[in-house]
Amino acid sequence: MTQAIKDIPLQKIDGSAATLGDYAGKVLLVVNVASKCGLTPQYEALEKLYREQTANGLEVLGFPANNFKGQEPGTDEEIQSFCSTTYDVTFPLFSKISVVGADQHPLYNALTHAQPDATGEGPFRERLSSKGIEIAPQPNVLWNFEKFLVNRKGEVVGRFSPDVTADDPRLASAIATELAKA
Repeated sequence: MTQAIKDIPLQKIDGSAATLGDYAGKVLLVVNVASKCGLTPQYEALEKLYREQTANGLEVLGFPANNFKGQEPGTDEEIQSFCSTTYDVTFPLFSKISVVGADQHPLYNALTHAQPDATGEGPFRERLSSKGIEIAPQPNVLWNFEKFLVNRKGEVVGRFSPDVTADDPRLASAIATELAKA
């Protein structure tokens, strides 16, 4: 039997131990983030979403990863400082992990296997390929800022391409649907 997603050991960016179980009863948006990516400005919309919806039960959880073109080279301290100073990020950030490859973190192994297909992925996959960027095959994470939606029961109920932003109607609708459930 595989370990429940809520029980997978994690480490917050400040070094403290955590699990997704710490957010029991909440709707979670799990995002692999990077500070030096063309998509990095998404931090702004993710923070706005967090501030607007946290009182309704949404948690945005950021997982820095350096898997794509070295776009997250910093230490946990540097990442936290960048996010705080540049984007005033207040949503929870975790220690840098690997989201693809032989050293893939167990959380991302569980997320990708629970939801192998991402909404909106085709065009972004094609864009990366057209630039000669080698991409991992599905169900692997495609790039920075891929988003996984986890319901209040701890089940992965959605996955969104990196270029599906926090204010995209498809993501907003999926979040609203989950927040409406008791």
